[in-house]
Amino acid sequence: MLLLAFDTATPAVTAAIGETDPDGAFTLRAGASSVDARRHGELLAPTIQDLLAESGLSLADLDHIAVGTGPGPYTGLRVGLATGHALADALGIPCHGVTTLDALAFATKRTEPFLGMTDARRKEVFWARYEDHLTRTGEVRVDRPAEIDTQGLPLVGDGARMYAEALGAEADEPLLPDAAAMAELALLRLHRGRSLPEPNPLYLRRPDAVEPGAPKKVRQWVK
Repeated sequence: MLLLAFDTATPAVTAAIGETDPDGAFTLRAGASSVDARRHGELLAPTIQDLLAESGLSLADLDHIAVGTGPGPYTGLRVGLATGHALADALGIPCHGVTTLDALAFATKRTEPFLGMTDARRKEVFWARYEDHLTRTGEVRVDRPAEIDTQGLPLVGDGARMYAEALGAEADEPLLPDAAAMAELALLRLHRGRSLPEPNPLYLRRPDAVEPGAPKKVRQWVK
């Protein structure tokens, strides 16, 4: 089973192609990541093309697509989701959603509780509590770092690094999501017969950009 995974919900543009055999053993065929918060749209498609060439595959060889659903800034997040929907429609294969923080957590391979955090801008973080690298407790939330009760648990992710002083602890790696971990997580869930979420954006607040309202009326003065 071949799966292409990618995520653009953070400053990282990360993509990977993974494969599982009938027994569920995972093999990473190719993976790449770059960090540029302003070039998601420019970097994602060439990165996917490079990975296909590196692994000797074509798009037609893929069986599944997995895309990070965030949470994350509106513009970057939409690049990945739009690409996932477009490829899946064109190829006639399933497209699955993976919560970005779940992929970050999975990469830790931790077996004890911890918190995962990514930058939410506006001096806030997206965060969630995990019992281990596979098990999230509750929903993903957005809060100011000083308002989060970490309970002394280890912290991972770039959001924790940025606000280490307010959180009272240093952040451990990984800092940003890696599509290799996302591919492995998605394939593990599929192999175990678990359904994956629809590839819809996980928004925890309204976007900064809004549609302009009606133009203001200008009163004309007659002398």
